Amino acid sequence: MPVDLISLAVIALVAAVSPMVAQLIPGKPIPEVVFLLVAGALLGPYMVDLIRMTESVALLSDLGLAFLFLLAGYEINPKHLTGSQGKRGLVTWIITLGLGFLAVRLSPNFSISHVDGIAVAIALTTTALGTLLPILKERNLMETRVGESILAYGTYGELGPVIAMALLLSSRAEWKTVLILIGFVGVAVLAGVFSAKAKKAGGAGFKFLTANANTTAQTAMRVTVLLLVALVALSAIFDLDIVLGAFAAGFVLRYVIPEGDHDLEMKLDGIAYGFLIPVFFIASGAKINLMAVFTQPVLLVGFILMLLLIRAVPIFIALTTGKDTRDMSPNSRLTVALYCTTALPIIVAVTSVAVKVGAMPQDTASVLVSAGAITVFLMPFLASITYRVVDAQPIVAVKEISKNPREIGSILRDHLALERMLAKQDAALRAASFARTKAAGFLSHHTGRGPMDTWLPSDHIDRANALIQGAELDPALWDEIKKQGDDEWASAKRTGDKTWEHLKTEGDLRWQTVKKVGDQTVEAQQSGNWQDKAAALQSRTALRTAAEEKRDELARKASAARAAHADRVALLFAAEQARRLAEFEKLSDDEKAEIEAAHKKRREERHTAREARRALRKEEGRRFGRGYGSWGAGDDEEDTGADDVLEEKPGTSDDAAG
Repeated sequence: MPVDLISLAVIALVAAVSPMVAQLIPGKPIPEVVFLLVAGALLGPYMVDLIRMTESVALLSDLGLAFLFLLAGYEINPKHLTGSQGKRGLVTWIITLGLGFLAVRLSPNFSISHVDGIAVAIALTTTALGTLLPILKERNLMETRVGESILAYGTYGELGPVIAMALLLSSRAEWKTVLILIGFVGVAVLAGVFSAKAKKAGGAGFKFLTANANTTAQTAMRVTVLLLVALVALSAIFDLDIVLGAFAAGFVLRYVIPEGDHDLEMKLDGIAYGFLIPVFFIASGAKINLMAVFTQPVLLVGFILMLLLIRAVPIFIALTTGKDTRDMSPNSRLTVALYCTTALPIIVAVTSVAVKVGAMPQDTASVLVSAGAITVFLMPFLASITYRVVDAQPIVAVKEISKNPREIGSILRDHLALERMLAKQDAALRAASFARTKAAGFLSHHTGRGPMDTWLPSDHIDRANALIQGAELDPALWDEIKKQGDDEWASAKRTGDKTWEHLKTEGDLRWQTVKKVGDQTVEAQQSGNWQDKAAALQSRTALRTAAEEKRDELARKASAARAAHADRVALLFAAEQARRLAEFEKLSDDEKAEIEAAHKKRREERHTAREARRALRKEEGRRFGRGYGSWGAGDDEEDTGADDVLEEKPGTSDDAAG
């Protein structure tokens, strides 16, 4: 136990310090993941030996891997799999798998007929999509065309090797593995369909989950963790890699909430990137034997070069020949290809399988894992470097220098200035795209039937208005209505306060993003040759800000108007009830008997009409998949209770006045 806690304390220290160290480097060219891996290798059992790979640390590492692929599966849009880019991504991965087996066949170090050769062939086809996600988010590439292409090709680069591992590295017969995979997929599909239907029906269970999602119960978070752990455990029972179960959990979660859930995403990011995922990367680095790596540099460099040839080149060709991607600039296509060559988690998985069965030495596995760790730093770095080199137009510069060798200094300065200006423009465009996406998500989340609607108990006011129009009330019923209104208004105010805090937080984040866009736009303007685009961007930002301010002003006015209207309704209600009670007391017994008979007839008519409305609302709920009635499915019983009070204690209607 002390060894476990000491190792975990060291891991927590490295996880806390790594982002600070990464931020100290100007431009942040080295991703934080690289520092986690390097620290794990230096502090692991092969070097300083401060981090021990005990069972507890290994379990936390597996959970970190599971959360990494849960978030990766959640980020994937189904269109990325079924669209034209997704289909080309699948075909490209199959081609890379064939090239991987060909490379292993020609290699003198591995055998294609043994587990070690199959493991290396699979490792050459992988894309570390889960590892790329934090890097893409840091560089604001998620909502860009480059980011969409990376997700489209990287999804099959992550999912394909997992399936290949299950089929090719399993000790079972292949037909049994296929049946198990089909059964596993069936269970995941059933989980997704059942959850989606439960959400669509809006039953009591779903209402309980949503109502307690942000309380100490944290129901949404607990159910998500249950989904993840259950599918991971199921994959372990079936002797499949846990990556498959985590990926499936991410797909199911995205299927259930295709529109996303900001609060849930924030909580998942907190527990994943704040604790478990850093544990996985540090533990992966601790498995690397640096001394063994230094003794086999040829294998290290050769494996990285083979990754470039087998994974990057086919993706670049596929992007160049694709109808919807051929118009991308060469540096954009090269950026996608290099990012998709980043590999690590699957390499750790396949080498672990090969080492476990004794088909691969631990030293060789350390070299391959080290190569995968190097790609996490090298490929994104090469992508940014090549992007800037292409922008500088080096071929054109060489031609100009050959014609005017005396002007070499000014030619180089001009091309470097061009590269810097284009880099600023690209950064401003990516930041603007990111800001537009965040603003669009914010508006869609807080308009329509969003949280702001729960501030105003309009349903209760409308119901009171309907009762005034001829309903017969007595003091006891009026007291009940007032108490219910007070309770609803107090609840609405509490909800409004919570929503306002959420709005302020979102507003602060959005304003910081807009300021960043504005600053980068000003820099791009000063660099020249982009004034029109910058002005248009600023104009759109100003218009969007003005529209949001106007919407907030109207919301505040509407809130004040509804509150004033509620007070007027209460006064009118009290005066009208007092007048009717006074008139009723003046009536004779015969007149009261006539009113009772008329009231009984109207009560039967109302009962018949209410039953018809209830049947109609149930039919609408069945056809359109939502709760029936303006008060929700459960409020029908509440309406019935109010009517029963009316029936048992008749008041004076317009008949009394007659």
